[in-house]
Amino acid sequence: MTSEHADTFIDTSKPHPARVYDWLLGGKDNYLVDQEMAEKLPPEARANAQRNRAFMRRAAAWLAHSGIRQFLDIGTGIPTAPNLHQIVQEIAPEARIVYADNDPIVLRHAEALLVSSPEGATRYIQADVRRPEDILERARAFLDFTSPVALSLIALMHFITDDEDPYALTRTLVEALPSGSYLVLSHGTTDEHPELAESVTDTYKAGRVPLRMRRRAEVERFFDGLELVDPGLVTATHWYKDSPAPKEELSGFYVGVARVP
Repeated sequence: MTSEHADTFIDTSKPHPARVYDWLLGGKDNYLVDQEMAEKLPPEARANAQRNRAFMRRAAAWLAHSGIRQFLDIGTGIPTAPNLHQIVQEIAPEARIVYADNDPIVLRHAEALLVSSPEGATRYIQADVRRPEDILERARAFLDFTSPVALSLIALMHFITDDEDPYALTRTLVEALPSGSYLVLSHGTTDEHPELAESVTDTYKAGRVPLRMRRRAEVERFFDGLELVDPGLVTATHWYKDSPAPKEELSGFYVGVARVP
């Protein structure tokens, strides 16, 4: 695994979504400020994080089985085994993966934990989805953008507010991908947990973390111009392909995989 050197100052004065998510997944790579915020979230938040993570693993495996050999995972978060590269390289050892995240703590753990298969390769870059051109420029040094790439935006875009135009950011990334590429996206919602909407929003606001949960129609816009693969845009426990059906439960995430025409 290779990484690009960056400023590794870690701000522990306020929570960070990657570290809060790590706590929700049962990880230990977080700080007291992250734990305090996570513990104020409804208990369902932890189960929703696990369901979302399970979707990522199913989608990554399906893409690898479908012949995709390059992955660009933005907002990767703190590595939690099995991570994306472990899933796809078990199927296709030659696969190449670029991870990007804006939290310096992810860089520290990436250097130790994101170990590639000998046949393939992984790279970590510290970057922010709000600067998609920067991510694309640095990813092109490692991935071949004349061949299909799977772009992964997992549990990320609900931290991008409307005034930052998450649809334009996503469009910039997708338009750089060649035909036959894929967008994999999961997005927070309270559609199935309306009673939790105020509590979740208030908790993130108190922690000075921007949060914009979106309804189904709003999430569907991220896939404009793309070809959603079956079963389409669904909640996390309803997306599966060549694997056993997950337990049917309510979910705090809409998820989808779509092909770039």
